[in-house]
Amino acid sequence: MYIHIGQNAVIREKNVIGIFDMDAVTVTKTARDFLSDAEKDGRVIYLSPYDLPKSFIVCKEDGKLNIYISPLSTSTIKNRIFSKNL
Repeated sequence: MYIHIGQNAVIREKNVIGIFDMDAVTVTKTARDFLSDAEKDGRVIYLSPYDLPKSFIVCKEDGKLNIYISPLSTSTIKNRIFSKNL
C-alpha cells in the first residue's frame, strides 16, 4: 500500500518506521540532533517549502533512513493509513 503524505509525495506503507508530530517531538534535544544530522547527510526531504511543517515521517528506503517533512498532521496521515486497511 502507498500513503499520500503531502504535495505529490507517496511512500510505501511497509517502509514507514514512525510518524512524529513536529511540535511535540522537536522540544527534545535528541530529536533536534537527529533531524539536524539527517539534514547534514542529505536525508531530509521537505515536501512543502511554503507550508508550516506539522509532522515528519521516518522511512527506511533502499537500506537508508529518509525523513520526510510534511505539512500534514500526524492524525491525517494515520487516518489515511487506517482507512486503506479496512
